[in-house]
Formats: sequence, C-alpha cells, structure tokens
Amino acid sequence: MTVQIICDSASDLSLETLQDHGVEMVSLKVLLRDKEYDDGKNISPKEVYDAMRAGESPKTSQVTGQAFRDLFVEKIEAGIPFLYIAFSSELSGTYQSAKIVEQELREEYPDAEFDVIDTKAASLGYGLIVLRAAEKSKEGTGLEELKDLVSYHSAHMEHLFTVDDLEYLHRGGRVSKTQAFVGSLLKIKPLLHVEDGKLLPLEKVRGQKKVFKRMIDLMQERGKDLDNQRIAISHGDSIETAEHLASMIREHHSPASIHIDLVGSAVGAHSGPGTIALFFLNDEYK
Repeated sequence: MTVQIICDSASDLSLETLQDHGVEMVSLKVLLRDKEYDDGKNISPKEVYDAMRAGESPKTSQVTGQAFRDLFVEKIEAGIPFLYIAFSSELSGTYQSAKIVEQELREEYPDAEFDVIDTKAASLGYGLIVLRAAEKSKEGTGLEELKDLVSYHSAHMEHLFTVDDLEYLHRGGRVSKTQAFVGSLLKIKPLLHVEDGKLLPLEKVRGQKKVFKRMIDLMQERGKDLDNQRIAISHGDSIETAEHLASMIREHHSPASIHIDLVGSAVGAHSGPGTIALFFLNDEYK
C-alpha cells in the first residue's frame, strides 16, 4: 500500500477480509455481563446475539483516544502514511476521539503524512468504502486522491436496514415501548436508512417477504450502475436470509459481487439478531 488504510470494527469486515486487503482495525468496546471486550477480536457476533436472545442487553463504547494515539504514533514514527476511515460521527464518538488525537499529533509531528475522515456510514456500507480505499491504495493512489475517493463513496452510499424484532430498537432508544409492542403484534417490519450519517426510520412494511421486495424496489429506484458495483448485505446471525436476499437481487441484476458478512458485535448490540441490511451506491462506481 502507498497509504496504510485503518478502519474501526463498526465496518463489520471480518478479520480475514481485513487481512486479505491489508487493512488495520481498531476495536470499539462491547460490555456484556460486566466484562469488556474488543469488538471483532475477543468476542464474536454470535456470542452477542445469543446473549440478546437470552434477554441480555449489551452496551458499547467508542474506541479510546489512547488506542488511536498508540497506533497513529507507531505509523508516524515508522514513516508510514496512513488514512483512518471512521464510522459515522452521528452514531459514535469514535471519529471525534480520533480527530482530537490527530490535532495533537499534527503539532508533535508537523511533517507526518496522515489524515482522519468521517464516512457518515455504518456496517458494510462503511466496510465497502474501506475495501475500495484499500484496493486503490494497493494500486498506488496517494493520500489526497484516497480522501477524495472516500468522500465520494461516502456521499453516495445507500443503507437499507430492517430488524427482526422491534424490541431491540426499543432498547437502543430508536422506537418507543408502545411502537415495539404494537409493531410486534402486527408483524410490522421497520425499514430504516442512513441520512447524513444518522439512522432514521423510512417506512413500515408488514411481513418479511414484503420488506425484502421493498428493499429491492428501493435499490432499483435509488441505485445507479448496479451491474458494475460491489453490493453488500450484512446480517444478524441470519445467513440463510441474507443469501435469499442476494438471490432476489441476482434475479434483477448482475453486480460485480455481493459481499455478505455478519453485523458485528458493536453494531449488532443495538440492532439485534435477525437484522438484515443492504448497501449500494446511488451513483457511478469509482
């Protein structure tokens, strides 16, 4: 790589995928049963989902400033240019934590070549941006061009989410107890999206089959250049459902690839098991 790409665990990229692309990752924290874990390293998403099914309510916290400082200084002192591509600043304080460290290090190391950039994206929407930056860095793309590329993909990344049980969104403060109760009784599936980095309700659809059809309809309405881009689906321990959605997409389009992965522990602690999310670009793939 001309520039080392760094992301955090909210990208929901597996360790294997990160290693294959030469990306380094810092972990958000997951607190479960009074024990703190490093997301993506010493706790698996399945452990978190099984605990949630059993009634546990895991908590999460941002990457610490010290973790950023240690990693950034290591790269700077080794003379390695780097770009930290961050989880949406509207969903976590992780980006702001990194920016504070960035400002301190610019004073200490004025000649260092590095930057911190907010994707306003989450889960594999964020992960797709990281993967594209890693590919371009391996092709020799410099820091400023990489920042432009990340900004472009961030501005045009669409996120469509649905959850299996509204109770998990209630616990995370996304819906009221009454909405969760009534929605569960009526088998209502909320469809959410990300707008300017915030996770917002979009529509309510009754039944899983209808919500998946609506997700594909929205992808066709919003998406562009779908046959030439990499699409992603993340899931909350529901691989068969994710693969079913992928097969529905392939009935209409032939994307370059469909990347399927688990919603990681930090994001999944809020969305819950059974979550399905779809990610694609609403403009030309670059």
